[in-house]
Amino acid sequence: MRTDQWLSLLTLALLMAAFVWGRYRYDVVAAGALLVSITLGIVPTKEAFSGFADDIVIIVGSALVVSAAISRSGIMDIALRRLSPEKGGPRTQLIMLVIIVAVLSAFIKNIGALAIMIPVAVQMARKSRVSPSMFLMPMSFASLLGGLMTQIGTSPNIIVSRVREEITGQPFTMFDYTPVGAAVTVTGIIFLGLSYRLLPERAREKTSMDEAVTIKNYTTEAKVAVNSPAVGQSISWLQKPAGGDAMVTTIIGDTGLKRTPLPDTVLKAGDLLILEGEHGALDKIVSEGKLQLSDRTHEKDRRKDISSVEAIVGEHSRLIGLSAKDLSLFENTGLNLLAVSRRDRRFTERLGEIKIRNGDVLVLQGYLQQLPDLLREWGCLPLVERDLKLGSARNRLLPVLILVAAMGATAFGGIPVAIVFFSAAFSMVISGSMPIRDLYNHIDAPILIMLAALIPISDSLRTTGTTDVIAALLSRAAEMLPPYGALTLILMAAMAVTPFLNNAATVLVMAPIAATFAEKLGFQPDAFLMAVAIGAGCDFLTPIGHQCNTLVMGPGGYRFGDYARLGLPLSIIVLIVSVPMLLLAWPI
Repeated sequence: MRTDQWLSLLTLALLMAAFVWGRYRYDVVAAGALLVSITLGIVPTKEAFSGFADDIVIIVGSALVVSAAISRSGIMDIALRRLSPEKGGPRTQLIMLVIIVAVLSAFIKNIGALAIMIPVAVQMARKSRVSPSMFLMPMSFASLLGGLMTQIGTSPNIIVSRVREEITGQPFTMFDYTPVGAAVTVTGIIFLGLSYRLLPERAREKTSMDEAVTIKNYTTEAKVAVNSPAVGQSISWLQKPAGGDAMVTTIIGDTGLKRTPLPDTVLKAGDLLILEGEHGALDKIVSEGKLQLSDRTHEKDRRKDISSVEAIVGEHSRLIGLSAKDLSLFENTGLNLLAVSRRDRRFTERLGEIKIRNGDVLVLQGYLQQLPDLLREWGCLPLVERDLKLGSARNRLLPVLILVAAMGATAFGGIPVAIVFFSAAFSMVISGSMPIRDLYNHIDAPILIMLAALIPISDSLRTTGTTDVIAALLSRAAEMLPPYGALTLILMAAMAVTPFLNNAATVLVMAPIAATFAEKLGFQPDAFLMAVAIGAGCDFLTPIGHQCNTLVMGPGGYRFGDYARLGLPLSIIVLIVSVPMLLLAWPI
C-alpha cells in the first residue's frame, strides 16, 4: 500500500476513535478531521468543501424541515390518539412504531417513511414520559430493514438491479428482494422490540432554553361555534386530546348563565368555555374542537407577520389593575389577549375582565413588528421565544399532500431524492405550513456540518485507491472459502464499507467484485449481488453511513458510540438470517 492509502486509513481510524471518545462534539471532530486530511494531502483543497453540495446534506436538512412542518400541522395529534399510550406501554408503542416504519419503507423511500413518523414518536415519548431515544434509533434501523423488501425501498436495491441487468441481461424485479428482505425485517423487528434496553437513555443534544419554561396554568376562553364538532359532545370528549394537561373550568351559556363543567355535560352552540392548562394542551382542545378563540381577527396582509408572544408583567407596568376590556386592547393596539397565567390562581371570569397584576404572564397575539415597542411601553418583559401554537393558523391537510406528492415523485417520477425533498421543504415554507421565522430552528446545523465535513474524508478512500486494495484482498480471500463463506464475506464487507462510503457508492464498489469472483468460482451471481444490496442497506454501526441514522441523531440526543450498542448485535442477526435465506432463495 502507498503512503497516501495508509494515511487515509489512519485518519479514518483516528476519526472513529474521537467520535467514540466523545470529548468534543461530533461536528467539531469532523471539521478537525477535514483540516487534518487537507494538511496531509489526502483531500485535495479544491474538494475540501464539496460535501456541502452533496445530496445527503440536502436530503437530511430538507427532511428535518418537512418533518417539523408535519408535526406543526397537528395531523400527528390525530395519529397519536389512534396510537394512544392507553393501548399499551412504551414497549408496545415501540413495536408498533417500528412495524409501521418498516412497512412504509418497503414502498416509499426509507428516509421519507422515517420523516413522517419522527413527530409521532417524539409526541408519543412525551406522553409516555420516556426519552425519544427509546424510539428513534430502533425506528431508523427499522426503516433500513423495511427498505430491503422491495426494489424501490432503498437505493442499493435499484443499483444492484441495474448491475444484474448489465451482467445477465435481466434486472431484478420489484419483489425479488422480498423473501430475504422480509425474513431479515421480521427478525430485526423482533430483536428491536426485545432489546431496546441496550440503548442508554439520552436527552437531545441541543436542548433549547424554551424547554426550561413550564407554565401549566394558562387561562383562555373559547367559543363553541355553530359548525364546531364539539356541539352535542361532552366535556370529557372535548378534553381528551389534551391528555389531562388542560381542562374546562367554566361554561357560560349564550344567555350569560354559568354551568358546571361535569365530564358528561353536553356542549351547545354559542357556549363560551373558560379553559385552563398548558399552552400546547389548550391548543389541542381548541384546534380539535374547532373552537373560536377570539372574534377579533387581523387583516390578512402577507407583508405583516402575525405571531404570539409570552410576556411577564413588570412591577411598574402601566397594565397593572386594568383588564383587556378596560384597555380596549384590540381596538387601540391591534393585539389579542389569548391567555393569562397567575401563580396559584384559577380564574372563572371571562378573559377580557381579568384585572392584570404584577407577575402575571400574558400571551399576546399581534403583528410581530409592533410587539417589541408595545411591550417596552407597557413595562412587560418577553419570555424566551417559544413555539406557541395557541391561536396560530395551520393547515392540516396541505403538508400531508405535499409529502405524499414528494413520496410519489421519488417512487414513480424518477426524480432525484434530494430535489424532491428540497422542493417539499420549499413548498412547506411558501405555503405557510412552516413559518419562515421558525425555519432555521428546525435545521440541525451541527449534524449538517458533520456530514459535509465527512463526505470528502470518506471519499478519500476511493480517490487514493484504498478501496481497490481492499477489494483485491477480499477477492483473494473469497476464493479460498466455501460458497456460504464467500457469501458471508461479501455481506460482511458491504456492511463494513457502507458506514464510510454512502450506500450507493458501496454497491458500485462491491457489486462488480461480487459478480467477478462469483464467476471465477463458477457460481451464479444473484445471491452475491443480493448480499451486496443487503450489506449496503444495513448500516447499523454509525450515524454517518445512512441519512436515516443521521436524521435521528439530534432529536434522539445520541452519541456516536450508541449506534454500535444496538447496531452490532442487529448486524450479527442480519448475517445469521441472510446467508441461509440467500442460499435458499437464490441457489448458487
